[in-house]
Amino acid sequence: MVVDEQDALFYTRAALEAHCPGEGRITVHPTPGSSSPAALAHDVLYAMGKRLAPGPGSPDVWLDSVDAAWLAAAAWAGATGVRHMVVARAHLLTLQRIGRLLAWRTATGVQLTLLWQREARKLPPVLAQVERRLSGQGEFTALLAERGPIPARPFFPPRPPTPPKHAPGAAVVAGQSSVRLPRKARTASAAPDLPSRRCAGAMATAQLVPAAPALPVASRDAAGLHALTHPLIAGALSVLAFTRVTLGALRSTRDLDITGDVSVVKIHGTAHRACGLFEVPEWARPLLAGARAHHRLIPDPTGEGVFAPVMRGEARHLRAHAARLCRLDLTGIAGVLTP
Repeated sequence: MVVDEQDALFYTRAALEAHCPGEGRITVHPTPGSSSPAALAHDVLYAMGKRLAPGPGSPDVWLDSVDAAWLAAAAWAGATGVRHMVVARAHLLTLQRIGRLLAWRTATGVQLTLLWQREARKLPPVLAQVERRLSGQGEFTALLAERGPIPARPFFPPRPPTPPKHAPGAAVVAGQSSVRLPRKARTASAAPDLPSRRCAGAMATAQLVPAAPALPVASRDAAGLHALTHPLIAGALSVLAFTRVTLGALRSTRDLDITGDVSVVKIHGTAHRACGLFEVPEWARPLLAGARAHHRLIPDPTGEGVFAPVMRGEARHLRAHAARLCRLDLTGIAGVLTP
């Protein structure tokens, strides 16, 4: 907590200049006068480089839900390696929004600094108990130079237990991908009718067969995918862009089908008769990490795949975003989604 009773320009300017997502430090300047319940979560997403689709009937209307917006903000924070978040003008926030910020901090482990630019005696009880309170310009400058509590770009290490090293693996999704693996990289599933939970994950399969190279995606198109706010939509469309697999295959992608460093993803074929390994290009790794982080932040009692919820509940939004990214030509792939 930084208390600036005089509302000195120094603190706001220093906070804005410290904004550097590439180093894991972001500064959020809350939108003044916004009555939207999810507005502060939108501001956090904006600080991380995410942009809401504009206009009426926006495919990002799901972000009007406070829980969904804060969940997305938590997923992206972990996937992109946010270590420290500074929030300016915190004295203008409602108690409810302050509570949401504190809950977000607990969920992510990110260091949170609030600029309280008002008298200290007006701090609400929940903030008056903050142990570390700064009030000098030198202390604030030193705080901004500190490294946060988590390393940059952690990509969420894989959950234990690790799949067996010699579990049956597979290579390419036969007849469904435009990418062809070399003959030596192809293998049929040893037990094609086993459910997906019995099919080996990406790490185990990568020890048996090489991954197919990713299809090229222009940097401009990759930037468009990076701006998407929904982690599952961004992750799903990025996989479709660099693999051109079908959505039916992508629907079954599980947590363990993405390696710990997000360098390889496994896509399942029909009835697991043939499954495919694909290299994940550098630009797409934070997007897949965001999708997996989102998956891990919500209960998953059904054991559905990482992308299954967005294909079912948010299918129209996925289609709309695919249509907006016309240069990637994903409309034919996304058009088969059920409403």
